[in-house]
Amino acid sequence: MMSELVPAYVLHTRAYRDTSLLVDLMTAESGRIALVARGARRGSRNKTPQSNLLQPFRPLLVSFVGRRQLKTLTGVEAAGNSVELKGERLFSGLYINELVVRLLHADDPHPQIFYAYAQVLEQLASVDLGVEGVLRSFEFSLLEELGYGFDLTVDGHSGNPLNAEAYYSYHSEYGLVSIAAGADAERPRFRGADLIAMVGGDQTPEVRRVAKLLMREALSSHLAGKPLRSRELFQQATVSQAAPAADQHCADAQPLEH
Repeated sequence: MMSELVPAYVLHTRAYRDTSLLVDLMTAESGRIALVARGARRGSRNKTPQSNLLQPFRPLLVSFVGRRQLKTLTGVEAAGNSVELKGERLFSGLYINELVVRLLHADDPHPQIFYAYAQVLEQLASVDLGVEGVLRSFEFSLLEELGYGFDLTVDGHSGNPLNAEAYYSYHSEYGLVSIAAGADAERPRFRGADLIAMVGGDQTPEVRRVAKLLMREALSSHLAGKPLRSRELFQQATVSQAAPAADQHCADAQPLEH
């Protein structure tokens, strides 16, 4: 049965056979779906006119057929202008795409994640918004929508409000747990004062570092220990860019991380 045109974004593509692509799509109605785009590979002699539309960060309308996990693309139209991302913001967009592919089950509708995804792309394209704050907000919203959210204001084991003088670690079962209450001391430690400041919107470098490390811990427990390829690519790119600066005695150049 053929679907009607539905809103979608391309998350990832890869070669399939001689002329086709396998495409991971994020759709508003069906969640993440995988499909075959026949004749869509670059350089294909019989490449379809819609092939150039199957690019990340472009709002689309798509139709497809198939009841199984791997469907077939039957139509695609542009639903708006492509979001232009460059440099760090481009890698951030790739990171968001990989998170969605890794964390969402196929054919599991999450319309709120779809619209949050569309919003985060627009935010990444805005020079007025800092990248780290945008990423942390999306990461937390993604975890909450998938049922993995946790309270940033209380000890998940005792239920007590966070103590500025205490230290906490993240546990997937409870969220933030006081180390004094039995949490594993080998886990990353977060000072209560920094966590409280983070919830209050503090954007100092130390609080941003704490927010990044906390979200990395929370996400890693749902990624089966497999590293994110987009993060590795970003680190490689920033190291490569920093090398010429180091040659010019700019010793303070340091790569950023998602």
